[in-house]
Amino acid sequence: MTLTVLVDYDSGNLHSAQKAFERMARESGHGTVVVTSDADVVAKADRIVLPGDGAFPACRKALYAVDGVAEAIVEAVETRGVPFMGICVGMQMLATRGHEYEVTTGFDWIKGEITHIAPADTSLKVPHMGWNDLVIDHPHPVLAGIRTGDHAYFVHSYHMAVENKAERIAHVDYAGDITAIVGRDNIIGTQFHPEKSQATGLRIISNFLDWKP
Repeated sequence: MTLTVLVDYDSGNLHSAQKAFERMARESGHGTVVVTSDADVVAKADRIVLPGDGAFPACRKALYAVDGVAEAIVEAVETRGVPFMGICVGMQMLATRGHEYEVTTGFDWIKGEITHIAPADTSLKVPHMGWNDLVIDHPHPVLAGIRTGDHAYFVHSYHMAVENKAERIAHVDYAGDITAIVGRDNIIGTQFHPEKSQATGLRIISNFLDWKP
């Protein structure tokens, strides 16, 4: 039976994400979803989800403070090719480095920098918070059934400036482009919260559970 792991490293409330992934796994018959901070469980996962709320440096430090978990994620993704989804700061940690408060290295799976949002219209508030319309840049299996104009829910002050535009799967407009989804090979990341994005988010979660990179 397929095992999907949501990594718990004390960087956000996982209740909503857990319920959304459990619901879609149940409806689509895609095995079991568990929330864990156990490196041995992560090492056995068929799919890995890394959420994250808060500041990039704090999330990065918290992840590496959990014995063996970050190493298990890297081995699973890089060696076994396990499908991986990063959510919010979990997506930002895919980047080369972040620039929130201090320079912090990421996994460097998606070449790019995490930079502060700077809307051209200074009347727009940061953080970028609330619903925004996705603009699909490149087709992707995890976006099956998702179209430009579909809504997603965002809460963030930093976003990823992606080096390789082919790895920016979708963006939104906030008086300038804001990266919404990145991906390559067996890796996908959403800046928004799919678990809070109603039908659009549930469809993305279901697609991820069905994804065979």
